[in-house]
Amino acid sequence: MTALFRLVSLKDMYINVDVPETYITSIKKGTEVTVEFPVLSEKMESTIRQTSSYINPANRSFSIEIPVDNKRGNIKPNLTARLKINDYTSENAILVPLSVISENQEGEQYVMIVNESENGLQAIRRKVTTGKASGDLIEITEGLKIGDQVITEGARTVREGQLIDIKNS
Repeated sequence: MTALFRLVSLKDMYINVDVPETYITSIKKGTEVTVEFPVLSEKMESTIRQTSSYINPANRSFSIEIPVDNKRGNIKPNLTARLKINDYTSENAILVPLSVISENQEGEQYVMIVNESENGLQAIRRKVTTGKASGDLIEITEGLKIGDQVITEGARTVREGQLIDIKNS
């Protein structure tokens, strides 16, 4: 038997996607999502409408459902979508480039910062605790405060106590 036609409603569109179980504590109903349809060059904001109540043992993931506004009717079933899900937010986060994080022999992470001394500006080592990474940046959860000047250029070659010059280019 061959199907002669298919009935499709474009009224109540949604995206159903499997998410790795590692996100189960941070992705919930109401979590913000940016939906992008690359073929249509369209972006829209939505929120997670539903999360499944079980982990799929075959791929260690759980399903989420995201409603999609399709007022213009240009979004079709099985259209490729790219999702950006906000799984972590910190209003007072201090972010530094990953490239400035160094590690000592004991495995402690540190950055070099600018310190004003009687001899001038010098580099000092500041032990830090890192949090989540995003792209080329990493969150510093302990060790830095607002206003600290982190050395970014030459951070791995400067020595503790070395006098430095700040060049603005």
